[in-house]
Amino acid sequence: MNSPASATHGVAYVEKLSPTITWWFVALFLSSMTAAMVYPVWHIGAIVVPAVVFALAAFWLVSMGAKILVTDTHFYAGRAHIERSYITEVEPLDSDAAFQARGPQLDARAFLMIRPWVKQAVRVHINDPADPTPYWVVSTKRPAALARALSS
Repeated sequence: MNSPASATHGVAYVEKLSPTITWWFVALFLSSMTAAMVYPVWHIGAIVVPAVVFALAAFWLVSMGAKILVTDTHFYAGRAHIERSYITEVEPLDSDAAFQARGPQLDARAFLMIRPWVKQAVRVHINDPADPTPYWVVSTKRPAALARALSS
């Protein structure tokens, strides 16, 4: 199995999808709200519980980050990867088209690597006889650049 770390030669595209600052503020605000719930019962817990909740939220946000990597031979989207020879077509999707692709137009067999803080995506059509997945929908901040890298 190839890993993104070992596939550094022939890199055509790299993108890191990390949570935006807004998501960190939401995590901080929601964790601080737990102080109001705990204070009437446990005064010290009004400090401890929000700290624990924020630590868990931070762990979750960090784990939601993903890397997109296109090499000469493979396409990596988070932990998933596929040989580029199986890719038949790539469609860049603006925010409205990506919303439709993730919702009403979604094929249940499709692979999704989506992040809620990234509104745009690409749809990567797959033709692998051993895999019933018709396409991947992958969140990206630069759909046109990713589509060009996968199509070249």
